[in-house]
Amino acid sequence: MAHLAQEVLIEYIKENQEKLYRIAYTYTKNQETALDVVQEAITKSLENINKLRNEEYVKTWFYRILINEAIKATKSDKYFIEYESATNELFSASHENDLVENIDIYTIIQKLNQKLKTVIILRFFENLKIEEIAYITKTNANTVKSRLYKGMEEIKKEIGRRSV
Repeated sequence: MAHLAQEVLIEYIKENQEKLYRIAYTYTKNQETALDVVQEAITKSLENINKLRNEEYVKTWFYRILINEAIKATKSDKYFIEYESATNELFSASHENDLVENIDIYTIIQKLNQKLKTVIILRFFENLKIEEIAYITKTNANTVKSRLYKGMEEIKKEIGRRSV
């Protein structure tokens, strides 16, 4: 069982490495730190593969590990980085107007508290279902819905403030 689960996990990681990096970067706002987070999540998942009870849940199981590692990295002084310089690094190559508008949304999402930010990212950027987000965040579906609603309300308020 563990050998099959390990194969499923490795295949999932290979197929989704860009997506996993993007999630880590969303939290850390730093290229090297995001890579470290993904690497640490891979290491921990391989070390704990015996805890995965059903291969069908490899995606949500790994997301949970990845997000926990990303949150841990953002709390560490070792990984502290100025948000503005990270944003400049991420978007410096493009001068399109619509991308500049997206930076505002990105900035707003980054300012949400960790729990709201996590559900917003997983739902709207990773297109996960409410049930999958509940599993990843170790909460129930109603809590996820509540956080989505609250997060969207905060985003709408902030957009309203900026457009005045």
